[in-house]
Amino acid sequence: MSAAQLSQLPTDGWPEAALVGRSNAGKSSAMNVICQQHGLARVSKTPGRTQLINLFDIEDRARLIDLPGYGFAQVPIAVRNAWGQLVGGYVEKRDVLKGIIVVMDIRHPLTELDVQMLEWCRDRLLNAHVLLTKADKLSYGAAKNTMLKVQRELKDFDPNMTTQMFSATAKTGVDEARARLDDWLGFAAPVSQPVDEAE
Repeated sequence: MSAAQLSQLPTDGWPEAALVGRSNAGKSSAMNVICQQHGLARVSKTPGRTQLINLFDIEDRARLIDLPGYGFAQVPIAVRNAWGQLVGGYVEKRDVLKGIIVVMDIRHPLTELDVQMLEWCRDRLLNAHVLLTKADKLSYGAAKNTMLKVQRELKDFDPNMTTQMFSATAKTGVDEARARLDDWLGFAAPVSQPVDEAE
């Protein structure tokens, strides 16, 4: 389902994890690859196509949330402001929200709007994981250096925040991102207990 207002969101208490990022950071492509469904989130050459909160049910017990992008969308300012209020309200008020994956283009990480989103997460003590997309656009060394720089900045900002390299094209980092979501939503495999040989 999709929601244009917070009042339209479900009230069944299912845990939610959200993806959000700048309009041209590759959020839809990342979501499709992580979920192994090609057409789940709409991919467009025109940034800013996601204008509603889109909700995807997972096994009738959790949800993955696709939040409207922010940044350079070619839309009227009034519409852009309405998106900001919708996303900000969701992040600040949604009790069942367990964590947010903040999608950033690895070539342009930690923009002012990215930092604002991370501040919302920090203020609410939310899990936040930075997905540095389009890693295939850089050499491995350059991508690694960028990731380490972002990690250092995040450590000063909030030591609980994590980051990784990701490429929807090369399928880099997909398992790591999926494991993060599984952990937040309660799908992570239980850790087996060591067997006591004395028994």
